[in-house]
Amino acid sequence: MAQDILINWSPQETRVAVVEQGAVQEVHIERTLERGLVGNIYLGKVSRVLPGMQSAFIDVGLDRAAFLHVADLLPNITARHAGKDKAPLVASGQAAADGAPAVAAAANAAGVLPIERQIFEGQALMVQVLKDPIGTKGARLTAQISIAGRLLVFLPQDKHLGVSQKIPYAQREALRQRLVALTADGGGGFILRTNAEDASDEELAEDIAYLRKTWAHIKASAARQPPATLLHQDLTLLQRVLRDLVGAQTQSIHVDSREQHEGLQAFAREYMPSTLERLRLYSGERPIFDLYHIDEDMARALGRRVDLKSGGYLVIDQTEALTTVDVNTGGFVGARNFDDTVFRTNLEAAQAIARQLRLRNLGGIVIVDFIDMVREDHREAVLAEFRKQLARDRVKTMIGGFSQLGLVEMTRKRTRESLAQLLSEPCAACGGKGQVKTARTVCYDVLREILREARAFNPREFRVVASPQVIELFLDEESAHLAGLSDFIGKPISLQSEGSMTQEQYDIVLL
Repeated sequence: MAQDILINWSPQETRVAVVEQGAVQEVHIERTLERGLVGNIYLGKVSRVLPGMQSAFIDVGLDRAAFLHVADLLPNITARHAGKDKAPLVASGQAAADGAPAVAAAANAAGVLPIERQIFEGQALMVQVLKDPIGTKGARLTAQISIAGRLLVFLPQDKHLGVSQKIPYAQREALRQRLVALTADGGGGFILRTNAEDASDEELAEDIAYLRKTWAHIKASAARQPPATLLHQDLTLLQRVLRDLVGAQTQSIHVDSREQHEGLQAFAREYMPSTLERLRLYSGERPIFDLYHIDEDMARALGRRVDLKSGGYLVIDQTEALTTVDVNTGGFVGARNFDDTVFRTNLEAAQAIARQLRLRNLGGIVIVDFIDMVREDHREAVLAEFRKQLARDRVKTMIGGFSQLGLVEMTRKRTRESLAQLLSEPCAACGGKGQVKTARTVCYDVLREILREARAFNPREFRVVASPQVIELFLDEESAHLAGLSDFIGKPISLQSEGSMTQEQYDIVLL
């Protein structure tokens, strides 16, 4: 299905929308301040070797020195393919300085050489960030370089060809043989990712060429740059659009920033020449996201309810463990009989649910409660339509049939945070429950707490500090109960309204 990609750029945030048939199907967002360092490759300089900890501190140009353990310097020495290829390839100090991998010295029975026999202070070493700096701790590094592509992970210092274990075992060997044939004319190892399970040889070859070209640039940069220099940064969202989102069905890519458009053109010429002719600079007066009401769709995607054109609606609830989708007929009564009404609502819901899963980027287990259908052919038609719509999703999905309870269970691979997790946070008033106690309920909680405190302490006075709604109720409808409690405990109870408190919050001050 033909699609257009719209890119809205600002210094603080990049937003990308994938539009099909005039409706937004996917939204991707990257915020400048939230970009991490994981995946970045540096030409570091060994500032200190710690034999007792079998680790070293590496200066990579950050505020704090980064940490490298000996296990991340040398690959694990394990037998591969019944004893073959036992000698691992690693980046040694001098080799890493010019980007060339070298074979490590033969390891003894213990497995690896001590770190002090492999690197020394002042040495240049190519490293990659494994973990971002946290608090006072510097970044965690590895000398085992890997570069992720759309379909493959490139291991330039290794010769291993592997396939993701998440792919069914029966398919792995065939995929590995395809990988052997496609990588025979060059060096390095590759791991085929889960989303490459159905990729064509042409798509795999394109990814291999991109990864090898990236590695060649990294090596060239390492040869001419001084230590403590960034050699390669993980792709920005703009660049990942060309690498990951653009396909044969993509008609155009519109960018609303001249500077970013020129940068993307340069990236496309170098790595993705097939996408160059589809890049467009948007210079219209209206904001680019207004063209397809994308901001409105994003706002609706944060809510529970999704209205259908027929008058029916969906209720979507996202929890930590799973997502549930409930289908309701609502005001739809346009069909000739009830069975047809239910069938038409479910058909429309199948299309809407598939779109909402992509738009909200909901992953994990999804349970769909379609409206009960009596006829078997109706159930099969709804399931077929649901599978058809899910097939358009670039993220892998698996779907079962109707269960004995009439539910449809499916899974969608988690690839990143959902839209709601990215754009929102739990409500400070309700703690994410979606509901708060009524003011009357809080009044009664306060009365019980005062009684509890009166039995334990003997203050001169109790003061209730609470939200205006709770204080107002105490002054009006609950005044008799408050006075009765004051008489019972023999202590005065005063009230203080605090506008900054939520309805559930209160304090009882002993005076």
